[in-house]
Amino acid sequence: MTKEELFKFFHELAIVPVVAIEDAEKAVPLAKAMIDGGIPCAEVTFRTAAAEQAIKNMTAAFPEMVVGAGTVINPQLAEKAVKAGAKFIVSAGLNPDTVKWCNENNVPITPGVCTPSEIEQGLSLGLNVLKFFPAEASGGVNMLKNFGGPFKQVKFMTTGGISPANLADYAKTPNVLAIGGSWMVKPELINNCQWDEITRLCREAVQKVQGLEFVHVGIYADDADANEKGAQTLAKMGMGINRGSSIFMDKAIELIPHEGRGAKGHLAYKCYDLDRTIAYLKTQGFTVDESTRKLDDKGKTKFIYLNEEVNGFSIHLTKG
Repeated sequence: MTKEELFKFFHELAIVPVVAIEDAEKAVPLAKAMIDGGIPCAEVTFRTAAAEQAIKNMTAAFPEMVVGAGTVINPQLAEKAVKAGAKFIVSAGLNPDTVKWCNENNVPITPGVCTPSEIEQGLSLGLNVLKFFPAEASGGVNMLKNFGGPFKQVKFMTTGGISPANLADYAKTPNVLAIGGSWMVKPELINNCQWDEITRLCREAVQKVQGLEFVHVGIYADDADANEKGAQTLAKMGMGINRGSSIFMDKAIELIPHEGRGAKGHLAYKCYDLDRTIAYLKTQGFTVDESTRKLDDKGKTKFIYLNEEVNGFSIHLTKG
């Protein structure tokens, strides 16, 4: 997997669990629980003596799982982690020697930064994906928004103080590539072999970072007169009318004076990042109609239809 492929994988997955494991024998059932929860990825931190063997066990049992090493504080530890099977390196701070070793050996690395000076140092070492750590203690989403001005070319892996309570805030921040966290793989869950709970928490996190939310229903009419009649009927029930090429009733119902995709109409959903959510929905069995994909000025998807329908209603996604 190239660096570009890895970072695309991170963006689409959105969640990178940070694992501190004390018993390498639990690495394989842990990996399976995470995969079952929709997260085939882990950053195994070298905070414990079991980290190296845990990486070996995970990668041997599940070659398709993207396993990396965290808390890598020097080049020697980076080399040890890569030999164990780590596909990427993460560090709490920015050690130029570690970065240079990774660059020379074509190993993706995201060193930790929390100041503009550290970001500039990372850029000078050829990196445009960095770890923002400790995220919450360093200003959280507001700091990331400020970084977005002078450092438009930089994307961040965010870790530190992130939980289900603030996960959505990071997921909707444009310069966040992916989010690291340990709430779904807490040491006590691993030590107590609570694999079903880990799977549940992983699945919950993957769903939450999508920000999928129903927006409106579109209903077709035979012609403009029938469409207007429908609008007047709903207006008598207290709904406001907003006219355009179609008629929106309080933003919840779109009345359309002609047939369209879907026999009866469409269901519109919004999400934080369409490209990410499309990747997620594909894992759930959905497919997309590429002919309907519309891009924004940055080349990111802003609108697309799914091929699947519900009771005669088509489904489309828009940027939230």
